[in-house]
Amino acid sequence: MKKKELILNPIIIMIICLLFIIGSIVFSIPLYFGFLVGIIFTIVILYKSGYSIKELLMTIVHAVYEVKNLVVVILFIGATTSIWLASGVVPTIMYFGFTYMEGVNFLLAAFLIMCVVSMFMGTAIGTLSTVGISLSGIGLGLGIPNNIMVGVLVSGAFIADKISPLSGLVNLEMTTVDRNYKQVFKSALVTLIPTIIITAIIYYIIGLKYTTGDYSKLLLYKSAIAEGFNTSPILLVLPIIVLMLSVSGLKSVLTLSIGIVVGAILSMVFQNMSFGGIVRSIFLGYHGSTPSAELNDLLVSGGMISMVEAILIVISAISLVKIFEKGNILMPIMDKLVFGINTKINLVRRTGLISILLTVATCDQTAGIILPGKILQDKYKELGLDNTVLVRTIADTGVIIAPLMPWNINSFLIKPILGITASQYAPYAVLCFVCPIVTIATAYILYKNTKEKTTDYFIE
Repeated sequence: MKKKELILNPIIIMIICLLFIIGSIVFSIPLYFGFLVGIIFTIVILYKSGYSIKELLMTIVHAVYEVKNLVVVILFIGATTSIWLASGVVPTIMYFGFTYMEGVNFLLAAFLIMCVVSMFMGTAIGTLSTVGISLSGIGLGLGIPNNIMVGVLVSGAFIADKISPLSGLVNLEMTTVDRNYKQVFKSALVTLIPTIIITAIIYYIIGLKYTTGDYSKLLLYKSAIAEGFNTSPILLVLPIIVLMLSVSGLKSVLTLSIGIVVGAILSMVFQNMSFGGIVRSIFLGYHGSTPSAELNDLLVSGGMISMVEAILIVISAISLVKIFEKGNILMPIMDKLVFGINTKINLVRRTGLISILLTVATCDQTAGIILPGKILQDKYKELGLDNTVLVRTIADTGVIIAPLMPWNINSFLIKPILGITASQYAPYAVLCFVCPIVTIATAYILYKNTKEKTTDYFIE
């Protein structure tokens, strides 16, 4: 069937779909219903515009097939969280953390720890589901509100998506603009260093409130952990193995699989769990059984089954994006956004805007990387800026703001791991706000007085 022009403006289509998604959040309806209504609405528009139902449904089938590996990873993340709790790894980290973090500005320390670990692990969600839940427990013992604590952890974890050489998103950026990691890293340092410094200062100031106070609760938690778990430094072999496998570049599925197996062995050896108990924890979740009810509420994981809703949202979100691509809904919007760029500052600013809008509208960072990465390369060449600046700007904007959106894939993976929604932790995910501001400010500083075409000086 011959394709026709869309019967509705692409911008209106995207806005209506976004309203469906936001409406499901406002009325506390499962988010995948909002995506599903958006998919049905878009299919109806495309069908009336000349697309066949068969080809639109096949687009969804192909989308589901494309995310099959991601679905497995999400399930394994649910299992990993349970096994880190059941094996005693998280309680052990908390136990020793309570000892060494007294009097320390823990918000600053947690942020810096997450930055380093996520850099080596290469995955923000993976870092949050392992080290993140341990640091969250220590924060609880120090009396830090959970929304502040999670905001700090998210800020540090998403350094992975911005700059880690092991990150799938970073590698996607490099492939899209044909640059290697050394080139990208040199350019990224221009905004990365001031972003981390500014964020660290803010967390240091906020954290001053929690560096002094009554540490009697820590003693109660330590006692409860000692009574409920067999703690041992040997248990730290699990995070060490996971970190080493991540650094070696092993695929996420294999890394998580090995971590789950090692965790299961540690659960049997140190916590005397039965094989059946471990399997139940992996699939149905784990709940701590220490003398402290408050601590038990933290030592909770829903297991694989708790990730089912997240999987449904991921599948529906990706399907909606693929339907957008099939109907050529995104490109007309891109053409309007790119029109009229004539200065370096305007180019960087518009790149950030485009990447952010695509991340917000498509619920994922991928479109916010690929579309501006491919379409704007000629404009960067025309104005004398290297593609490393293009990568830096995308990473500092569309990539880093992803966990702030309640409907983004990242934020609804964070919820079952750390127990709160994006609307609760977003105000304290400081790095996600600071980074876009820094990259725009940097553009004004570097290019304010440059009218001639000059290549960015970080490329070799």
